[in-house]
Amino acid sequence: MEEHQPRNAFDIPKTFYFESGNIHTGSRRHMRYRIEPSDGVLHVEVWRQDLCYEIIKDREQIEGSAEFPVNDEGFQQMLDFLQQEYDK
Repeated sequence: MEEHQPRNAFDIPKTFYFESGNIHTGSRRHMRYRIEPSDGVLHVEVWRQDLCYEIIKDREQIEGSAEFPVNDEGFQQMLDFLQQEYDK
């Protein structure tokens, strides 16, 4: 059986996934994140509580957010942002 190779440190699908309008949520150790594409922009939100996005959003407890263009450069910027948030 072939071992799974992550696409990147956060195992986020490539740009085409978001160009198709898909939302991605995930976590890496203590950090949770949500990525939503809209009108050519990736909206990224980060939190560190062990709660789902909807509860965190309702409680206004998002700890970090940013927007990036839906292209390869924006994708790399998003990964850099997530790494900075993770390192906090």
